[in-house]
Amino acid sequence: MPAVSPAAGPASQPSASAVVPPAAPPHSPLEDGAALLVGSFLLAWALLLLQQAEAVSGGLAGVAFLVAQLAPVPLGAAFFVINLPFYGLAVRRLGWGFTLRTLVCVTLTSVLAELVPQVVRVSMPLWLATAFAGLSLGIGFLVLFRHRASAGGFGILAFHLQDRYGWRAGHVQMAFDAVVMTGALVVVGPRLAAASLLGVVVVNVVLAMNHRPGRYLVR
Repeated sequence: MPAVSPAAGPASQPSASAVVPPAAPPHSPLEDGAALLVGSFLLAWALLLLQQAEAVSGGLAGVAFLVAQLAPVPLGAAFFVINLPFYGLAVRRLGWGFTLRTLVCVTLTSVLAELVPQVVRVSMPLWLATAFAGLSLGIGFLVLFRHRASAGGFGILAFHLQDRYGWRAGHVQMAFDAVVMTGALVVVGPRLAAASLLGVVVVNVVLAMNHRPGRYLVR
């Protein structure tokens, strides 16, 4: 009996899972610019809700809130300055393009965080304000992530520690948030800290449901 070539067998037939989808077209500069503006506005809107509720957020924005609570420093200025040490890590870890887009986003968010409260007043129950703030932050982060930018801060450091020591970025980020929430417990008290924790949970749920590898092909 003649030998059967492996190429002729059923195992050689390409499976559906092996089909590589075509590369998605990149975003245009105009789309990237619009996304940075929209994402920054969503972040600034969330900061407005939290500021007027006297609550805080997780991440480096939460540190900025605590600084603004303890010292006569505007929230937008605190957010901008605290982010500065992380840009060196961003350049090494994610490149100049990502770093410059993130710098633009942080600058826009800092400016809008000072301007928006001058023209908008929001009054809503504390727990509703923190939940909506968490939702706005989550959506804003998604917009920025999908256009190769971020709001800076702990996320950059978390990825750096993951690369260098093998620590999972998600666990590192949660540890940072836990430290911020502990600080909030001391600075703003248990009621506001608990409401702030609700906002942190909402942010993480939004990101967990929508920011997964393979679900978005545009690079």
